[in-house]
Amino acid sequence: MAKPYVIGIDMGGTNTAFGIVDARGNVIASDSIKTGKHSNFDDYVDELYTEVTRVIEAAGATDMINGIGIGAPNGNYYTGMIEGAPNLPWPCPIPLADKITAKFGIPCIITNDANAAAIGEMTYGAARGMKDFIMITLGTGVGSGIVVGGQMVYGHDGFAGELGHVIMKRNNGRMCGCGRTGCLEAYCSATGVARTAREFLEIRSDESKLRELDADAITSKDVFDAAMAGDKLAKEIFDYTGKILGEALADFTAFSAPEAFVIFGGLAKSGDLIMNPIKDSFEKNVLPLWRGKVKILFSEMKEADAAILGASALGWEVKED
Repeated sequence: MAKPYVIGIDMGGTNTAFGIVDARGNVIASDSIKTGKHSNFDDYVDELYTEVTRVIEAAGATDMINGIGIGAPNGNYYTGMIEGAPNLPWPCPIPLADKITAKFGIPCIITNDANAAAIGEMTYGAARGMKDFIMITLGTGVGSGIVVGGQMVYGHDGFAGELGHVIMKRNNGRMCGCGRTGCLEAYCSATGVARTAREFLEIRSDESKLRELDADAITSKDVFDAAMAGDKLAKEIFDYTGKILGEALADFTAFSAPEAFVIFGGLAKSGDLIMNPIKDSFEKNVLPLWRGKVKILFSEMKEADAAILGASALGWEVKED
């Protein structure tokens, strides 16, 4: 009989969060450590083992863990390696899955954070029962996880699903962190919203509460707060962002004909401010074949536990010998 719990680990550049999760998606215990505390990767694994073991013992879950799932920057599902992650303090490639499996004596599967979110949504959230959907994560960047026929799309090398780096503006596009110009991420991430705000304030003369702020320090939260207070310019920033994202989702539909797109991440907190222009733009731009057929939903995963839940879903893929 399968063991009743899995461990979900969300490795970020600053913090590593982890938790014990049951089959219903309840996080029964969780904690975190600082990712960059150790200059040596083995020391990081040692601390992670100590703290996770402490939480397992406190929860009475010793010898009851089916598997460990990890969402990590540039985590490769096929190889179990972290490859080329600039925000981690250790040289890549990092044999993460093998190191964790050896240390814990529990099988470990890894993937990148957006794929982990998609698996979590399919297991616990808005995509339960769906076999074809695309997860879009709107945070500091734009990530995606593509599910076709009930299976994650990893591509031949494990890195499929970089829809945040589809180019939306071929001419005079914004510089993206990937080194190219015009990427979706440069416009529709939280960072992109702040960039749009600065551009609008520079080229337009409209009155706006945003003009009371230091332009270089404006965040997407500032734009949201201004829009909720009725600021016309701030609302137009969300309209602009949603229009571009809706165009992108219309194009993505032609690739895999998803039943739904699930929107996750900080910008999802903007609610109808971002959702209404996304849906309007999507319906205007999608092929008539799919008009009115594709749902665009917000994630249903509990925000505080979402990263752990997404990673933990991988732990159920581990099969008993």
